[in-house]
Amino acid sequence: MKIHEYQAKETLRKFSVPVQDGIAIKDISEFDNAVSQLQQKGINQFVVKSQIHAGGRGKGKLYNPSDRNQLILEGGVKFTTSVEKAKEYAKKILGNLLVTHQTGPEGKIVKTLFITEGLDYKKELYLGILLDRAVSKNVIMVSTEGGVEIEKVAAETPEKIIKEWVDPAVGLQPYQARRLAFALGLEGNAFKSFIPFIRSLYKAYEQTDASLLEINPLVITNDDKVVALDAKMNFDDNALYRHPEIAAYRDFDEEAALEIEASKYNLNYIKLDGNVGCMVNGAGLAMATMDIIKLAGGEPANFLDVGGGANKETVASGFKIILSDRNVKAILINIFGGIVRCDRVAQGVIDAAKEMRITVPIVVRLEGTNAKEAGELLRKSGLNFEVAESFNDAAKKVTAVLKN
Repeated sequence: MKIHEYQAKETLRKFSVPVQDGIAIKDISEFDNAVSQLQQKGINQFVVKSQIHAGGRGKGKLYNPSDRNQLILEGGVKFTTSVEKAKEYAKKILGNLLVTHQTGPEGKIVKTLFITEGLDYKKELYLGILLDRAVSKNVIMVSTEGGVEIEKVAAETPEKIIKEWVDPAVGLQPYQARRLAFALGLEGNAFKSFIPFIRSLYKAYEQTDASLLEINPLVITNDDKVVALDAKMNFDDNALYRHPEIAAYRDFDEEAALEIEASKYNLNYIKLDGNVGCMVNGAGLAMATMDIIKLAGGEPANFLDVGGGANKETVASGFKIILSDRNVKAILINIFGGIVRCDRVAQGVIDAAKEMRITVPIVVRLEGTNAKEAGELLRKSGLNFEVAESFNDAAKKVTAVLKN
């Protein structure tokens, strides 16, 4: 699950991680009160930040959602020392369509603003924490190239990204914190400020069951303090039951409607841009299915994992979600019958297809327990099924039916 920057900073503040003061607003009528509260703390320069689940906000462009040819403003993050200018920026950002390199051309409507303290700083750095699945350890990555797209740094100058792996048995060690500070070229008070910063940040990452914690930029202020100027946090969905306060941050406006609908049925669904709907049990098999569709010349329309116990109800729910995408012209069902018997899955597919009166062609590949019996059921159903004998055969069949 993803959360907004202002929510991430609320979370980090609980772990004593230094962040900017700021107040989130959802309506321009709340602006004056927010600024007044900041001024009472002695803050006299402000940053107006759009809040969407995408990076590149500062370099994005805001358009009128009713007329996408009408450019409203360049940049979704604006600094100013003027309250009047800050309010002008807020009016232009809130409610308009922000397009960044991560949102794609469709963009996202800005429904929340974060009015924050504007800091004077002399250096921008990068810091990220995530799980390195290759070695089963969390890895802390730092770079002196903060404030820019870290993907670009990784591609063009990977030597500027320094990594430190943390042994889960002992946690982040003081020498590792110092090594990261040295790698960033810190010294004096900035060095001293970084050590407790990284320890608190790592504690926040671990204790919230985060899957990603990214600070970009991490800044060194003019008085040598380390502050998280931005914050991005993603969380392990399977651990949210332990963190109801984080689960409450979920913003349905930032999620695709079909993905929200799929979550109601405990289906793992991600919409893509192709025309072949995929229904698979198991995330690894689902990824492999999408790959082989591409290799066969097709384009997958989605990732859909129905789980290990595929039955009539889950299959029907899967059909409903897949067919809600108007781009879908064919469906490939690829089920491995390990936990569940293939003939039971086949009967579920038949029953669901009859009830929903599906008209697009369906290719089915079932492998595992009672796969032969499942094939016979499908062939004798009288429905528009293509039964595949192998993984490769399934991909070829589904791309072939698209051409007919």
